[in-house]
Amino acid sequence: MTKKTWKTYLLIAAMLLPSLILALGIILTPMISVVIQSFQDENGNFSLEQYRFLFTDRMALDNLWYTVWITIVTVIGAIAISYLLALYLRFCDTKISKFISTLYLLPRFVPQLVAIYAMMTVVRDSGLLNRISQLFGYNFKPGLLYNAKGIIMMNLWFNIAFATMIIVAALAGIPDSIVESSRDVGAGKIHTFFKMILPLSFKDVMIVMTFIFMSNISSFTTPYIIGPNHPKLLGVYLRDQFSRMRYERAAAISVLIFAFSSISAVVYLYTNLKEKEWEKTGL
Repeated sequence: MTKKTWKTYLLIAAMLLPSLILALGIILTPMISVVIQSFQDENGNFSLEQYRFLFTDRMALDNLWYTVWITIVTVIGAIAISYLLALYLRFCDTKISKFISTLYLLPRFVPQLVAIYAMMTVVRDSGLLNRISQLFGYNFKPGLLYNAKGIIMMNLWFNIAFATMIIVAALAGIPDSIVESSRDVGAGKIHTFFKMILPLSFKDVMIVMTFIFMSNISSFTTPYIIGPNHPKLLGVYLRDQFSRMRYERAAAISVLIFAFSSISAVVYLYTNLKEKEWEKTGL
């Protein structure tokens, strides 16, 4: 390596150093502090009491499994709907698909609180749907508030547009020649999808799954407004513990949420590494 190259690297490192120090101060230091606090009792002594409580207390376990269940259902639902919608937008050239392609991103521009309260106005038992049904002699009550169905409904509202955007971009990168070649050799639509389209878009699907999982495992606003009093999502449960000045327990919940997010990140990184390995081996 030449002397000029070394100087270039040193200059780059010097330019990046201030932002690195700032990032360490803002992100890493509080994270370490929270982890340390989660292993302390109320007197500041080392203790596993907080984690023992989270994995033995009935209410805490209900909140934990409820959060995991809501998140997994949201991820599966959002990916399934978004992939089907993305396939339609990518491979169907109709007026309807063009119309949908101009509108499906609109939920991304609606503030979260506005969307939640607007949806509450429509779907609550005395809301718009109920009033319309009464005009025809019915008393329709959707029952979509203060329960898991309402949370999942709002989660899908916020995540489908984002997931569709990523998957559409991935499908757009697949050349039409690949699909046409598959059809030329006699492969059907289903065979073409599983052997060509899905493998080429799998990486992007994993990216979407990771982001949806991470955003919903720690969600607060939606479950706080329209979720039930019990069980609660971990984000709401954390807020409750913090408001009661149980800071060590709140720190343990924060570490638990971070651990779940890290698992999804590890799955994503593993998928990327395997894809690079497949590319090198030519498989």
